[in-house]
Amino acid sequence: MAHQYAKIAFTKTVRQVQSEQNSRSGYASMDVGADYNYLLSQAEADFIAQRDSFYMASVSETNWPYVQHRGGAKGFLKVIDENTLGFADFKGNRQYVSTGNFRTNDRVSIILMDYPNRRRLKILGHISLVDEQDWQTLALLEDDSYRATVERGFIIKLDAFDWNCPQHITPRYNEAELSALIDPLQQKVDILTAQLADNKPQQAIKALGDGELALVISGVRQLTPEIRAYELRALDGEALPVISAGSHIKVPVQLADKKIVWRHYSISSNPSRTDCYEISVKKESHGRGGSQAIHQIYQLGLILNCPLPENFFPLVESTQHTVLIAAGIGITPIKSMALALLQNNASFEVHYAGRAIHQMAYRDRLIRQLDEKLHLYSSKEGSKLSLERLIQNTTPNTHYYFCGPNSMLNDFKKLALENGIPNENIHYEQFSSAVSTSAQACKLILKKSNLELEVSKDQSLLDAILAADINVPYSCKTGACKSCVIQVDSNSAIEHLDNCLTEQERAVGKMCLCVSRPTSKEITIDI
Repeated sequence: MAHQYAKIAFTKTVRQVQSEQNSRSGYASMDVGADYNYLLSQAEADFIAQRDSFYMASVSETNWPYVQHRGGAKGFLKVIDENTLGFADFKGNRQYVSTGNFRTNDRVSIILMDYPNRRRLKILGHISLVDEQDWQTLALLEDDSYRATVERGFIIKLDAFDWNCPQHITPRYNEAELSALIDPLQQKVDILTAQLADNKPQQAIKALGDGELALVISGVRQLTPEIRAYELRALDGEALPVISAGSHIKVPVQLADKKIVWRHYSISSNPSRTDCYEISVKKESHGRGGSQAIHQIYQLGLILNCPLPENFFPLVESTQHTVLIAAGIGITPIKSMALALLQNNASFEVHYAGRAIHQMAYRDRLIRQLDEKLHLYSSKEGSKLSLERLIQNTTPNTHYYFCGPNSMLNDFKKLALENGIPNENIHYEQFSSAVSTSAQACKLILKKSNLELEVSKDQSLLDAILAADINVPYSCKTGACKSCVIQVDSNSAIEHLDNCLTEQERAVGKMCLCVSRPTSKEITIDI
């Protein structure tokens, strides 16, 4: 038995009910592999240290369960070692129901709640009273910052624990937690108020871009402190061009120096909708300035003249099970895929990882729409997505779709290769262009232009060509669209970092200028 909580909680009758309700297969993976969820990791220890209360259940001599609330200073439930907890029992209403129950049955069940982040941890164990002469242990359980009267101490030997999903947990906040959320917003309000007072009003931008599809910003929503969603509708009120799940749109952005640039964003709305597109933009403080400009300039009524949407990350036609994996803002194309699969009654599951629950865009909607098909992972709250376990526990011929940081993508591709997942079953979109670990400066010879360009190791071939004022086709700059593919000598040694060319195309000398580069110090292309 791998999952120790399941070993205790999933009795024969429970498993029978799971089978009747068609959920048994979803928990089957908990029965195999090495034992886990019986020793606390640092993640669980950190979570417990932040709690100021918990709910504790005991069983009486009449076989009735009794649930009682326990509270104290933050961290009063202490992690003594990886399978031992302890807490000081403070003076209460003096009924002593739990204390009495533990004399005849030392089994205990505890639930710890993190309401703001909608997280809960369940613990099963055996509890014992600390001997009143054991001053060393009692001193370990006391908290000098909480001056309530300590009546006794308890030690819990852990048998198993389990993290629950956030479904049906209503967020609640104490005064300190509310201040942490409101204070930064108030600071921004103060800064903006001061700027309005000091600066002369500037003429608002009414339109950007020169694409054939005229869109107007008809809605703006703040999804998280750093992510903002923009609803785009046709300027003429007509239906928008039909798209498929995974599509993106290129939008114009005016930077601080007034230069107009283009940025690609996945369309996260349901692909069956033709009344609007929705994109979500995370404000990147260390990016190239595009996301900051969008957050500053994109307002209701702004007209964006965009090219037609494209799709370099489509869902393939398949009757097989599908696993969708998103990390951070990578949820945007994955969300549209999940909604398309849901509408088609397809077999699928979604695994969505982020730093903290409150920073994960669309989580509330996805919980309502996807129910048990959705699995959330928050590293801050101690729940980490194991790509290895996920791949090992899925059925053969499963199709995987991934969108997330390049480092996580590289881990995913490596694990897929090691576990024999066919290349045609692996689909991904990356946040930015892949980075070569062995890139070196090189000379780029342009035959038709009769130019020789020096390309630094941190510069792409495409950027070097554009910097020389030579116009070449390009679009995504991440090796996904084939717009900048060129032909080189098939004998040239190329480090291919795209995710759009086939092995056959690479073999005959096709290369993406935006991400790939030669492994030699010189390359000649026919431009």
